[in-house]
Amino acid sequence: MTVDSLLWYTIRGAGAVSLVLLTAILCLGIVSALRWSSPAWPRFLTVGLHRNLALLALVVLALHIVLAVVDPYTALGWRAAVIPFAVGYRRLWLGLGSVALYLIVTLVVTSLLRQVIGLRLWRFVHWAAYACWPVAMIHGMGTGSDFGLTWMVALDVVSAAAVVAAVGLRLRAGSVSISSPESAAALRPAVRAERPQ
Repeated sequence: MTVDSLLWYTIRGAGAVSLVLLTAILCLGIVSALRWSSPAWPRFLTVGLHRNLALLALVVLALHIVLAVVDPYTALGWRAAVIPFAVGYRRLWLGLGSVALYLIVTLVVTSLLRQVIGLRLWRFVHWAAYACWPVAMIHGMGTGSDFGLTWMVALDVVSAAAVVAAVGLRLRAGSVSISSPESAAALRPAVRAERPQ
């Protein structure tokens, strides 16, 4: 295996791992917002895992971006990574990757500054997570050389199914919590869906 092929596999692998991490982060964020817990899985585990996976995702994403920028085969340059839609090569797909990067960085920075900016602004900015995940996934589908391969299709399908299930649970909990008190009480043992103050 040559250095160039090792670099290429690492870029692709870091992109796929980033998708898995972003999927897990979004699903854990939804579970955390629902305040779900069980005797075997206390709520602080969900919150801690969500936070730590977000930081790990930043590291893996940085690896993906830096290697893609320095890869001599693509010769993208830093402009492609930091200025959305600025380069001609796969302009839309790479531009979406840059947008996803900015959304992720915004989510992480505002989370680190949560005590400073306040809960209301943090919560408002955190809604961007619902945009970040599909933008990142579409970036991978459009620019990833593995798109269409069985393993990548399976990864995309499982990731999409997990996010759809988590969002569906969030919507169900939200609709129940604003309906009758009896309906809300019926759902609470399953997901402990309490609206944040």
